[in-house]
Amino acid sequence: MTMGRPVPTGTAVTIGQSRRRATMRRALLATALLACPLLMGTSPAFARSVALTTTAERSGFKQTGRYDEVVALCDAFQDVYPQSVRCLTFGTTPEGRPMKAMAVSTSGALDPKAAQARDLPVVLVQGGIHAGEIDGKDAGFWLIRDLLQGKVGAGLLDKAVLLFVPVFNADGHENFRAWNRPNQRGPEQMGYRVTAQRYNLNRDYVKADSPEMQAMLGLVNQWDPLAMLDLHVTDGAKFQHDISITGEPTNSGDIALREAGNALKDGIIAKLATQGSLPVGFYPSFVEDDDPASGFIHGVSTPRFSNGYFPLRNRLAILVETHSWRTYPERVRSTYNTVLDALELTATNGTCWLQLARDADARAAALGGQSVPVEYKATDKVRTIDFLGYAYTRTPSDISGGTMTRYDETTPQVWKIPLRDEIVPATSVVAPKGGYLVPQSYAVAVARQLLTHGITFRVLTAPLRDPNAQAFVADAVQFSPTSVEGHQRVTLKGAWTKHSAEIAAGGLYVPIAQAKSRLLVNILEPTAGDSMAAWGDFNNAFERKEYMEGYVAEEQARLMLAQDPALKAEFERKLREDAEFARSPGARLDFFYRRHPAWDAGTNRYPVLRTDTVY
Repeated sequence: MTMGRPVPTGTAVTIGQSRRRATMRRALLATALLACPLLMGTSPAFARSVALTTTAERSGFKQTGRYDEVVALCDAFQDVYPQSVRCLTFGTTPEGRPMKAMAVSTSGALDPKAAQARDLPVVLVQGGIHAGEIDGKDAGFWLIRDLLQGKVGAGLLDKAVLLFVPVFNADGHENFRAWNRPNQRGPEQMGYRVTAQRYNLNRDYVKADSPEMQAMLGLVNQWDPLAMLDLHVTDGAKFQHDISITGEPTNSGDIALREAGNALKDGIIAKLATQGSLPVGFYPSFVEDDDPASGFIHGVSTPRFSNGYFPLRNRLAILVETHSWRTYPERVRSTYNTVLDALELTATNGTCWLQLARDADARAAALGGQSVPVEYKATDKVRTIDFLGYAYTRTPSDISGGTMTRYDETTPQVWKIPLRDEIVPATSVVAPKGGYLVPQSYAVAVARQLLTHGITFRVLTAPLRDPNAQAFVADAVQFSPTSVEGHQRVTLKGAWTKHSAEIAAGGLYVPIAQAKSRLLVNILEPTAGDSMAAWGDFNNAFERKEYMEGYVAEEQARLMLAQDPALKAEFERKLREDAEFARSPGARLDFFYRRHPAWDAGTNRYPVLRTDTVY
């Protein structure tokens, strides 16, 4: 699995890195001393603990620090609290920056094996996946300092491990300037939404194109966090609510595990309501852009998103979206409270939730032959809600020529607007009873993807013959006219049918009987919206590679009609009943070509097969 470029080693580089980090730590300490001269006479340990502050705190949350501050603080926290903090480098970005995480616990469990041995729940808190939405970085460092100094959450870190990634998108963080977030109040400057390679990391979870995501999934595979919080700032309208908390499994995934998902989500919302926030439990994006009267539709994210991905691993995911029009100090405080609330809930319920997750793993391993939803939708059931907004007008614009919305933030107003939040499966597939078979020619590409996600498979050491395998042939193929994340996506319609398979040595057998079976289905079922096929990884299979010239097709068609009365009757019936077919010379000739021995049987055939046999 590609983890990005390795961190350079060697005496000169190691010494240089050490010196730079020491210099940064001294700079942080010097800044703290200048800000508070009374520290000059205090103990070194106390002075170092005070130095664990951020640019955001020292500027009154007008600014946020650069990425070198993240690196220095990660090291400094470990220096000050060596028994409770481990600073980790889990990858390297395309521009050569170390990807940093902090394992924080007063239990002594600062590595994955120790956490698992002590049966401690791990909470992954991910900041800066969109690096302009940087509240989580500054909130996280502030909260960790307060936890370790005993100001909040007494005993929490004895019962859980906090795995904190301050900035997931480190290269995007250093694309640093004002106006990177034009719909956001503060800080004065911030990073950018996408990576140096222009990947949107929160569209990359399941496809895992970027080195950053490959590194993150390596971290996830090692630590197996029970819960993940993805810290964002939402754009959109101006309203009074300061934060939204959504997550799964609450409407999707393992049904019994939804008990834990709902308890975590609802528990955070309830706690925030007592802490000065006005939280909502759905993503507040209007049905019709810029029109509050259109209301909201709740949904389930697909696995390209963090909160759609983790439930497929039978783990909890919370999407945190502070509201962009709140000030930066307000947003950081509400993020701080959210992470603290999640830790409290996990510490209290961790034993129960870990067991629910393990039970979900066991059920997933027995998913063969069962229906698995791969897409969800809101029903037409509507309820009217009171939503705390502001007075607004919608008037014609002489600038855009459309309708513009003006909000009056001096006039709070309760909007009575529709919400559709009853969620049901929209598309489901029946999982194979045995698993998937991957021909040798595609084994490397598929194996790379499965390894990235920690999915088990076996490389065949001898040929495998399965007379009852199933092949998928698409009867409708729609390629996207535009590129998405560097891919030409494709929508496929078709069916699995019986097909005798001959898989050579070097091919793969991927059993469905494993804990990540839901994720496996979403990766290898061709009709799943974020599958390898949907992202265009098999587009060659859905392109016609051979043709029959028109004059040859004309000759062969007459011979076929003369020799096959049933074919002649079928052709004449189609002419009568299908006007579009009758008008199309190409479709009429293609009718015969598809029934001729010259037809390429591999056209539109998905290369991965299914089997109901356990190997």
